Amino acid sequence: MLFLRLIGESFGFAFSALRENRTRTLLSLLGVTIGILIIIGVFSAVDTLRANLENSVEKLGSKTVYVQKWPWDGGPDFPWWKYVNRPEPDIRDYQALRGRLTTAEDITFNIDIGNRTAQYGNNNVSGVTVSAASHELYNIRKLEIVNGRYFTESESNRGSNVAVIGATIAEGLFPNTDPIGKALKVLGRKITVIGVFKKEGEGMIFDVSMDNVILVPLNFGKNVINVRRADSYIMVGARPNVALEELESELRGVMRSIRRLSPLEEDDFSLNKTTIITAQLDAMFKVINLAGGFIGIFSILVGGFGIANIMFVSVKERTHIIGIQKSLGAKNYFILSQFLIEAIALCIIGGLMGLSVVYLLAYLVKLAFGLAIIVDVGMVVLTIVLSTLIGLIAGIVPAAMAARLDPVEAIRSK
Repeated sequence: MLFLRLIGESFGFAFSALRENRTRTLLSLLGVTIGILIIIGVFSAVDTLRANLENSVEKLGSKTVYVQKWPWDGGPDFPWWKYVNRPEPDIRDYQALRGRLTTAEDITFNIDIGNRTAQYGNNNVSGVTVSAASHELYNIRKLEIVNGRYFTESESNRGSNVAVIGATIAEGLFPNTDPIGKALKVLGRKITVIGVFKKEGEGMIFDVSMDNVILVPLNFGKNVINVRRADSYIMVGARPNVALEELESELRGVMRSIRRLSPLEEDDFSLNKTTIITAQLDAMFKVINLAGGFIGIFSILVGGFGIANIMFVSVKERTHIIGIQKSLGAKNYFILSQFLIEAIALCIIGGLMGLSVVYLLAYLVKLAFGLAIIVDVGMVVLTIVLSTLIGLIAGIVPAAMAARLDPVEAIRSK
């Protein structure tokens, strides 16, 4: 009980010293606050960026393989000359795959042409992508339609001039009216709107949303889209009980057979999947996290040195009081605990202030730009622990000096 009472008195002395020197306390807190702010701010920005990128990648389909002309694993030494003369995937490849693949759940063929202009009355939307796809796209991409409906199989087979449009296009062409049943004009043809996709928002790095897309049936699109100027690709979704590697292996063998490639010839197509992108993201974020860690450590060290400096000053100012306490029988651990508690309190309060600023900035960013900033709870806990540790390290030397003072010399110092 005596020990606990002495520790309680140490807390009282420490916080009394903090209150009496408000300006110095505030300046000491700023160093730790800025350090914690930088650490959590950097890692929150990285986590937010990563979550946004992974969300974009997820839209591509985690169990989907893309048959394309170009591979996704580009880079500064990308050998483009190996791929430039490859043939684009075509409808014959798509039809052959539909008849021969056994591990695929759904297969769809897509033709995309970008930078088009859509018109309705006096309203225009530029930068539109017109995408023609076979009926199975709805199952592979798991598209969400908030108004209207998707194509029926008969509309897809007949090649009806109908479309499902993105939310951005709907807002631009039909700002004050329901777009369902209206006929917009694109690629020189009138197309009836039958559905509107859910608004997804643009990605930070690459955009795979349907917000600016006009989706039409393949049998209609192949008659109005210039295939030579368009990008074509095949999407293959794996069955629920089939591993992606198994699908990829069968798909490579069937495609080589369709293209009549000999065993010694290289593939004249690329099989792309989201793991290619996630592997690149993992490598990139390792470097970013390492850089962020170094920035945060140096920022915290600066704050820690500031706390240590203030504690030396505090010991110097209170040397006379320490002498009186020791002459009245105060133990070394009582003197030591006063200064350790003061240093730790400074760091914890500074850390909490830094956290408060981070959460305030995250709220303001979400309010202004609609972007949700991710603040990792584990990082918050680590920050509090780190603040306590830094306070302990910064205060241990000044506190030990104070505890070892000779009471007579300490009293005479004034």
